[in-house]
Amino acid sequence: MTPSIDQLQELGLPAPVSYMPQTWGWWVLLGVVLTGLLVWAARAYWHWRRNRYRREALQRLAHLRISDDPLSTLRELPTLLKRVALSMPVSQAVGPLQDAAWQAFLVKHSPQPLPEDFSQQLALLAYAPDEQLLALPGEQRQQVFDTCVLWVEQHHVAV
Repeated sequence: MTPSIDQLQELGLPAPVSYMPQTWGWWVLLGVVLTGLLVWAARAYWHWRRNRYRREALQRLAHLRISDDPLSTLRELPTLLKRVALSMPVSQAVGPLQDAAWQAFLVKHSPQPLPEDFSQQLALLAYAPDEQLLALPGEQRQQVFDTCVLWVEQHHVAV
């Protein structure tokens, strides 16, 4: 006898399967993963908030880079670096540092080697007469500006 379509029987559906974990180990794993994500998010947020001063300084340096007034740009660089140093969460009193102590602080917190006379260059930018600053060669101005940007971007702070 030949099978006919009328002889087909409908199969029963299997019992529903719950997506909820059946053992307590999965709940523990879920708790550990969620706790880890929460800790990671809190640390990322803390790091982002802690580096606010750096973002603001880099934004100001970007504005100075496109400025048409080279004199005011050069004059503002030492002040901006000192403000960044004052905003850093360090235990050392940065405000009164000058000359060799200021150079040592900048070198200590820089991952890249800085020019040996960097603090003197900053002092020149802050206190030299306008004519002397405008007489600086363009590549020297650019080099000082780039060093300042690099220091602000990459300086490290011990936690």
